[in-house]
Amino acid sequence: MRVPRRLAPTEPFRLTSPTKVIYASKHITKQDVADYYLAVMDRLLPEIAGRPLSVIRCPNGADKPCFFQKHHTPGLERVRLVRLKEEAGNNANYLVAYDAPAIMELVQLNGLEFHPWGAHADNPDVCDRIVFDLDPGSGVPWGEVRSAAVHVRGLLAQSGLQSYLRTTGGKGLHVVVPLNPGCEWDLVKRFTHGFADALATSDPLRYIAVSTLKKRPGRIFVDYLRNSRGATSIASYSLRAREGAPVAVPLAWSELGKLAKPDAFDIKSTLARLKRQKQDPWAGIDAVQQDLSRWS
Repeated sequence: MRVPRRLAPTEPFRLTSPTKVIYASKHITKQDVADYYLAVMDRLLPEIAGRPLSVIRCPNGADKPCFFQKHHTPGLERVRLVRLKEEAGNNANYLVAYDAPAIMELVQLNGLEFHPWGAHADNPDVCDRIVFDLDPGSGVPWGEVRSAAVHVRGLLAQSGLQSYLRTTGGKGLHVVVPLNPGCEWDLVKRFTHGFADALATSDPLRYIAVSTLKKRPGRIFVDYLRNSRGATSIASYSLRAREGAPVAVPLAWSELGKLAKPDAFDIKSTLARLKRQKQDPWAGIDAVQQDLSRWS
């Protein structure tokens, strides 16, 4: 995998329609979005670089219709591609960004959200990131979601797995498990499915492991479905195409108790957080040596 790098001075970034309003409620413009992504690039890029990537593009702003793009298209100059076999058996060219110019090319094309695979383009059949998405149904207090994340962390630790925490910019939380060396997708899916089912079986009034909407009120959906080949999760420091410009932000576990609401971070507060932050809460995540071999 290529090493992430900053936008070089010899590669000026040209933004068209910089005054276009992207988030109307806060009058955040396309220039503001571009400035944000340039400011967080050193944190964002390691989460994205070299992974097949899906992007949510919003040509007319976050409050207007947006679309999901995962395939490479003509006209992209800095974004690379990887040819992968899809579930249907056909081959397709997937987006891959290796550097800052590629990310900013997607921002220029009104890309707001970045969703990487849990694998790298040069080894797409091996997962190196597991994501448990704790998605609360209606009526679940925020405190219950926080407690659930701590509970999941403890159970993973009992299995010998270190985990990391992230806000999603939505209602829930992500508990992220790095794998190094990685594992085949079949094993990852069996493990995550079994883990979610065990949670739901042990406490069925609190957790649910199926996505059926009518069954979710009052319970937390332990979404393990992101852990399969071709599935994606929101990247750390990615904006969300939602009102208020919320951001998915990595947290230290010690910060969770003070987190007042799930969508606590937007462009302004995320940048302020980075300025005062002494250490990346996910520092060393790629150096953690753990896998699912004991479960195979």
